[in-house]
Amino acid sequence: MRRRLVLAAAAITLTVILSFAIPLGLLVRRVANDRALQAADRSARALVPVVASVRDPATVQRVVEGVGTAASGPVSVIEADGRVLGHTTMIDDAVALARSGRSFTASVPGGRRVLDPVVTPDGSVAVISVMVPSSALDRGVATAWVVLAGLSLALLIVAVFVADRLARTVTKPVRELAQTAERLGQGDLDARVEPAGPPEIVEVGETLNRLAERIRGLLAAERELVADLSHRMRTPITALRLDVEALPEGLHRLRLSSDVDEVVRSLDQLIEDARQSDRGLPEECDLAEVTRRRLAFWSVLLEEQGRTLAVELPRGACPVAIAAGDVEASIDVLLGNVVAHTPEAVRVAVGVVPVGDGWELRVDDAGPGFADLAVAERGSSGAGSTGLGLDIARRTAEKAGGAMRLERSPDGGARVVLAFGGRPPDAVPWLDG
Repeated sequence: MRRRLVLAAAAITLTVILSFAIPLGLLVRRVANDRALQAADRSARALVPVVASVRDPATVQRVVEGVGTAASGPVSVIEADGRVLGHTTMIDDAVALARSGRSFTASVPGGRRVLDPVVTPDGSVAVISVMVPSSALDRGVATAWVVLAGLSLALLIVAVFVADRLARTVTKPVRELAQTAERLGQGDLDARVEPAGPPEIVEVGETLNRLAERIRGLLAAERELVADLSHRMRTPITALRLDVEALPEGLHRLRLSSDVDEVVRSLDQLIEDARQSDRGLPEECDLAEVTRRRLAFWSVLLEEQGRTLAVELPRGACPVAIAAGDVEASIDVLLGNVVAHTPEAVRVAVGVVPVGDGWELRVDDAGPGFADLAVAERGSSGAGSTGLGLDIARRTAEKAGGAMRLERSPDGGARVVLAFGGRPPDAVPWLDG
């Protein structure tokens, strides 16, 4: 933007300079020509009394030679009989026209010629000719043009410098606005801009600051709502725990107690995530460890349904830039879909594999697979569900700099792949053939 403003100012200044400099340069040349011709005319008129009154050609010759020395060019007197006194010159149609009584200038090779008729003492008409060479006509023009070009260049440089300073007062606040907006987009809610520059940009900066405050307020309200809802859930959960503890000892009581503990853990995780977001802490987790922990929870249900669970996890850590709670929610969604939409005893496979400089979480099943449309719109589903499950998983992957894609598993069922970090694979909107 700054460069464009400077170029625009330079173009306007150059246009104005040329509009004045070119006519002024031509005027300077015209003035120099007129000055030289006027000097030649004065030289010619100075000879008129001599030629008109002196009969002695020798005397006229001496006077012509003296005038020619002081004149800007060669001076000649052409008598009626064709004799030329002074500097040798040609006798042409211009001389014949001057004998008719007209004074004028004529263009000749090498310059211009001033012609004045004079009536001699014997009644004949002589012609005074003063030759003005081109060097005399353009004397001082080149110097004037150089000075004019120098002044034009100096004006252009000054205009560009001033335009650059003025453009900086506009572009610098705009750049600060862009940087602040970028920081806000990256989650830095403390980012603010110091309004400066033209009034319009100051107004934009103040509006951006108000927007940042509004975003902070909305997020704070959202965190408060999450914490409040989590706190409200504790009362019915406590009652539910008491009911579970009142059941007879056995497998059902153990499983229900485990489910209640999982609900409590999920609520605690919601509160912790809200607090970390409020503190602006970086979010990172071990994808393999989180997957291992969630599979330990789901393995009980999968075993009860007679499903075979195949697990492929690396031995080392698999760091990904996403909160553990988000990954857990995605795994719960994917395994919940398998349990809800495939027959019991269907094989399930979960794996974490390295891909490039990132990781992929793959969940396979041997069920019927997906319909033609891979990801339904948020809030709608052709399978009778809310349509939010896969959307939650997709947003989790995208939040970690990856993507989600749907494929057909090696067993002929569905495969959901969540790519985290690194270079995500191409996300396709429908099933592979």
